[in-house]
Amino acid sequence: MLSEAVSLLLQIFFILNIIFTILIIFFERKSPVVTWAWIIILNILPYFGFILYLLFGLEARKHKIFMLKSKFDDNLYEKYLSMFDEGNYFLEQQNILKNKDNILQIPGYEHFSDMVYMNYRLGKNPITLNNKLNLFYDGVEKFNSLIEDIENAQNFIHLQYYIFHDDELGKKIANILVKKVNEGVEVKLLFDGMGSIRTSKHFFDNLIKAGGQVVSFLPPRFFRANFRNHRKICVIDGKIGYVGGINIGDEYLGKSKKFGFWRDIHIKIFGDAVKQLELRFIMDWNFADNNKIELEEKYFPKLETVDCTSMQIVSSGPDTHHPAIEYNYFKMINEAETSIYIQTPYFIPEESVINALKIAAISGIDVKIIIPSKPDHPFVKWANLSYIGELLEAGAKCYEYKKGFVHSKLILIDGKISSVGSANMDIRSFKLNFEINSFIYDKNTTEKFEKIFIDDLNDCKQIFYEDYLQRSNFTKIKESISRLFAPLL
Repeated sequence: MLSEAVSLLLQIFFILNIIFTILIIFFERKSPVVTWAWIIILNILPYFGFILYLLFGLEARKHKIFMLKSKFDDNLYEKYLSMFDEGNYFLEQQNILKNKDNILQIPGYEHFSDMVYMNYRLGKNPITLNNKLNLFYDGVEKFNSLIEDIENAQNFIHLQYYIFHDDELGKKIANILVKKVNEGVEVKLLFDGMGSIRTSKHFFDNLIKAGGQVVSFLPPRFFRANFRNHRKICVIDGKIGYVGGINIGDEYLGKSKKFGFWRDIHIKIFGDAVKQLELRFIMDWNFADNNKIELEEKYFPKLETVDCTSMQIVSSGPDTHHPAIEYNYFKMINEAETSIYIQTPYFIPEESVINALKIAAISGIDVKIIIPSKPDHPFVKWANLSYIGELLEAGAKCYEYKKGFVHSKLILIDGKISSVGSANMDIRSFKLNFEINSFIYDKNTTEKFEKIFIDDLNDCKQIFYEDYLQRSNFTKIKESISRLFAPLL
């Protein structure tokens, strides 16, 4: 009887495998690369592949909940616009964006106006001109500043992180948040359920008991391995905002035994772009929690003129209609005239992006890419090198970072515009994760990033094409297998 039951179960699994294969081909409308990757998995693992597909393969568009979130976000944005009086400078800027001609009134930047216009059309992402930035190149600098700003908060502290570990740094920040709640400051913390899965369920008990509000974004359950909120946002009193690639954990301070020094990029914003970070936080909070945040002036205080740095805050993910950050990366690469510098831990781009980089390199544009020497996930190193090989052949210069681990998500174009945020150069960031990036149209800022990029080359080993061609057959096999499954990493 037992053998008959097992046989029946295996038949059911096999039939389910066939069903999901048909589903992928005819109904899911995935990209051909992703489709073939899943078909191979379903056939290699005919009895268990469908379980992997349920966990990691279902497309966000099939989840009506994200489409509802998109509608709610659109409605919230309209309410946000209604908070401004007629003739307000911000509303005037919105009207300017409706015509892409000469949006950027900055000499030498005119040809980037269509990129600004694209972002307006993708998600009504405004360009804000009144900003001042502080740049951080590692977690020590970032957290020294962040902790000081949290301790000085007067009205509210809103934090959103993919990872919030219950280690030394996490405990320090959590204790400070408890203190601020006791002082009467509003504290709201949104963390990703999967990214912070190792954090104890009771870690935030003291904060909650004190009156702080803590919410998990999509707690990890069956069918919820994908669609992670990978954003890193902090807004303090509506006047200071943080965004970038650094989560909350000791490893971001360089305390990881495996990686040691941790190279990362984060920015601190004073100015109107802070309002866009706060609005995105509210949108995500209202999706994750029934206790909705109402739009109030205290969350969007009037700000004095602080500087003239121009930037756009752009979000993408299952809750947006288009992969906006991917489009921006592609657009930036195509707009390049002299140089393209990229730092990323995961270099697993879509075919359109890899082709754009190859065309740029062949056209004589200085293309430099820094990836980690030691990756933080299996298969990533070999998948990275697989795509790097194509660029080397086209004439790009590629480097492996040896000092520690490079986690930066940084793109620099022509020494004029830069992107810093949470999105990696990979398909998961482009299609599945909730991400947020800042796109900065400012020569001084970009030159500062370029300096640290050039300095980092001293801690890198260049990958020469001649050496790449001499790699062993075993390495080639690992690259081929990793690339095959790269769309799923």
